Amino acid sequence: MPDLTDRNHNPASILARYGTLLLCAVWLLAGSVGHDPWKTDDALHLGVAFGMAGGDWLVPRIAGDPWLTTPPLYHWVAALCGKLLGWLLPWHDAARLGSVLFGAAFLTILSRVAGLLLGASAAVAAPLLAIGTVGLLVPLHDAQPAIAAITGFAVALWGLALWRTQPLRGGLIFGAGIGVGFLAAGIDSVVIELATGLLLMLHPDWRTRRSWLAGLAAAAAALLLMLPWPLLLWQQSPALFDIWWTAEEASLTLRPGFSRDHLELLAWAAWPSWPLALWALWLERRHLLEGQTALPLAATLVALLAFFTDAPRPTALMPALLPLILLAATSAGRLRRGAANAFDWFGMMTFTLVAALIWLGGISMLTGEPARVAKNFTKPAPGFIAEASPLIIVLAIAVSVAWIAVMLRTPRSPWRAAARWSVGLTTVWVLLMLLMLPWIDYGKSYRSVSANFRQILGSHSGCIARRGLGLAQRASLDYFDGIRTVGASRAKDCRYLIMQTAPGTEKALPGWTLVRETSRPGDKGERLRLYRRAE
Repeated sequence: MPDLTDRNHNPASILARYGTLLLCAVWLLAGSVGHDPWKTDDALHLGVAFGMAGGDWLVPRIAGDPWLTTPPLYHWVAALCGKLLGWLLPWHDAARLGSVLFGAAFLTILSRVAGLLLGASAAVAAPLLAIGTVGLLVPLHDAQPAIAAITGFAVALWGLALWRTQPLRGGLIFGAGIGVGFLAAGIDSVVIELATGLLLMLHPDWRTRRSWLAGLAAAAAALLLMLPWPLLLWQQSPALFDIWWTAEEASLTLRPGFSRDHLELLAWAAWPSWPLALWALWLERRHLLEGQTALPLAATLVALLAFFTDAPRPTALMPALLPLILLAATSAGRLRRGAANAFDWFGMMTFTLVAALIWLGGISMLTGEPARVAKNFTKPAPGFIAEASPLIIVLAIAVSVAWIAVMLRTPRSPWRAAARWSVGLTTVWVLLMLLMLPWIDYGKSYRSVSANFRQILGSHSGCIARRGLGLAQRASLDYFDGIRTVGASRAKDCRYLIMQTAPGTEKALPGWTLVRETSRPGDKGERLRLYRRAE
């Protein structure tokens, strides 16, 4: 890994910038393609995008039924990627490149904000810390609107960073961030961004003579992006607009917060950004009100408050991770020698051990030895047959050798511990995707479930009722084999019924005959049953 700074603390070198760019590209692409839609969010949102690509670009739908939980920005981009690149990749892989685009935009804008606030070295450190933050790893490789929402928040912070010196431009960009956030995640995102902006208006750096002009520009840009979709929805279907608006109002209801689950999620998902952010606050304790610290601090406080008043979900924490990373970028190169060495050794030992375990698991699946280890992989994926092309093995070896070289050859630098942590996490993720992706895909995809049902249904084109069938399951059945189900109000004359239950809860259904029971391989918590109406 190239040195981010020299001993005179000069800005990051060209080699460091291009090395970081390459590492971020590898991190983004690994795991984004090469597998089916996975339960839950991945299958659900790819299902929505698949429905849009079929013709209705205004109303998000799952297997034909309206789904108005979030506005459709992410699904628009995913559907466009699927249509444009579906000839080159499986449709779901092409659509999931929408996540790669939003992820790349997020990292780029994060770097820009860090550079504006903290200087050229932080512009390189911030994206490195982002790809090293544990809580961003899985969500940014899924198909889901939270990726677009955090990108919108990054745009909003970019605008606020510019607001002090270029009010008009900053206001326009801030408003654009609000608009992107709204189209990605609805009013929840707008509240976080607006609250951050209003809190900063208490600071003299943002309360300038031209702030009113910046505010007008922000409002104009935000409304220009926010209004067209809900107005078109209201014009086309007032009933669907009411459903969407009711859901938005419900999402603003405050829930009891600050639970143990919230703290546990914050502790691991924000690692290592949160300890570095706390160290930054200590280092800057006499300068907390200066602009470069006030902005990420205000955004962190607002986003954490929103997180603690929501359910403890990784996606709910994502807005808080962005300003935490900005705070961490101010201190990652200023650790005391003992703390830096401890962090560095912890990262190297942890990722080396995990990489070795991944190799052990991959070899045991391919060869059956050691038998005890191979058995542990067979139990959760019965029937899985491991295969690996020579190219995959060569790439996995190359990644492992590169990690060893990074550990041995990275020059001393204030940033070395943070840089090697990010390289180590990327190494483990890439190895996991190279050696174990088929095994993971085997157990997380509904392809086999859908094929089992299609075998029984044949060319049946009539209605199929559903009972207890989840959104991800409905989306997967429709995507793989065109199996669409209808709710109880439209199911009176259906010949078939698909029911989702838990094992051990089987009950006879009067008037129905069970013809197929199936589940994802190794899934012990879910059963899908196909019934035919008794003659």
